[in-house]
Amino acid sequence: MTEKTALTPATHTAPPAKFSHGVRKGNILQVAGQVGFLPAVEGQAPTPAGPTLREQTLQTFANVKAILEEGGASWDDVMMMRVYLTDVDHFAEMNEIYNAYFEEQGLKAPASARTTVYVGLPKGLLIEIDALAVLD
Repeated sequence: MTEKTALTPATHTAPPAKFSHGVRKGNILQVAGQVGFLPAVEGQAPTPAGPTLREQTLQTFANVKAILEEGGASWDDVMMMRVYLTDVDHFAEMNEIYNAYFEEQGLKAPASARTTVYVGLPKGLLIEIDALAVLD
């Protein structure tokens, strides 16, 4: 049986509850929902990248990518992404940011599947993203 490995990049603080930022078992890697917190600074509370959707989305992508890389994966390995927004009015702007970001990544594989839903997040947070990757 393949061992399950928890993934916590050095850029991330410990999760606020008993869960892992990411988990890999065999060739499956699940990234837990990530938000736009700046890289961790010891002794300081997590800080959002900024008040705008753009700032938080780009930082959220960086946080997801850090976990993928910690587990030996890349964006090309992602099969499914789930985007959680706090405001329905952010959908079009998020799609613009999303499309531009992935154009810049130079993906070799087709784009992943994606679902977008609307949720409540802690005050000041506008977006959360999780990802499921399958490695070759």
